[in-house]
Amino acid sequence: MNTSDIALVTGRSNRELAEKIAKNLGTSLLDEEIVQFKDGEIQAYYNETIRGRHVFIIQPTFSPAENVLELLILIDAAKRASAAEIVAVVPYYGYSRQDRKDKPRTSIGAKLMANLLTAAGINRLITMDLHADQIQGFFEVPVDHLYASTVFLPYIRGLNWDNLCIVSPDTGGTKRASTYAKALDCDFAIGFKQRVKANEVAALQIIGNVEGKNVILLDDIMDTGGTLCKAADRVKALGAQKVYAMCTHALLSGNALDRLEESSLDKIIVTDTIPLKRPSDKVEVLSIAPLVSDVIRSVMDHTSIASHFEVGNI
Repeated sequence: MNTSDIALVTGRSNRELAEKIAKNLGTSLLDEEIVQFKDGEIQAYYNETIRGRHVFIIQPTFSPAENVLELLILIDAAKRASAAEIVAVVPYYGYSRQDRKDKPRTSIGAKLMANLLTAAGINRLITMDLHADQIQGFFEVPVDHLYASTVFLPYIRGLNWDNLCIVSPDTGGTKRASTYAKALDCDFAIGFKQRVKANEVAALQIIGNVEGKNVILLDDIMDTGGTLCKAADRVKALGAQKVYAMCTHALLSGNALDRLEESSLDKIIVTDTIPLKRPSDKVEVLSIAPLVSDVIRSVMDHTSIASHFEVGNI
């Protein structure tokens, strides 16, 4: 890969991750400027030429919505500056929980985001642990869907735990828990939760045996932390020993971090797809920068990235 052929660009949502990716690739971030006017309007422009270059725009689209708009504007600026190819690197794909019509007269936000990114001018999307795999089909451009298992599985193996049990805190994560359990040759269990309304869990039961087990609660998105806290309490009440939580995207809305720190969880492991709002002794962050860097190299060198999908397809 010739680093002069690529231009790494970042918005303001996760500059630290972008800098790690640039360092892994042996290059630096492009000199661009994002201006926000008094009324909140955003404008972006590049201070160096990108004509004929392959532009990778690194921007997870967690809330606020300005992160989405900023990404779209950076894409538009690159297209108008005659970039050869524009790749959106969106480690956390916002609105992914809106992947279908689950009730009448509701929006499908994940499809709308796909339409917006495509209309803005991307040629490819690189993302990680989509809330629903079918979102890849919302795009008419190639999607490289990476799995956090690439960084999580070596960490779990390094714990050297006996009596390991992977637990999905809800039925939606059954496939993920089963995949990890198969890779680790261990047991898994499933949480069944009942909600009174969005982001509020009324009750949670565990299907499977966790007594005497060292448990890892596995999820893709950690929002309010309510589900994980209830699941941790429940598995400990059922006789689990150590209980860790492992989540790809640490949204941690509102006072979620305080709630998790006060919970019965022994430790929480997340990736840096979303920057932590503040450090915590209970939270350990694993970086996805080496993985994303490898995929960018493969995209530029036109080599296979199948090895990064093997665990996800078990």
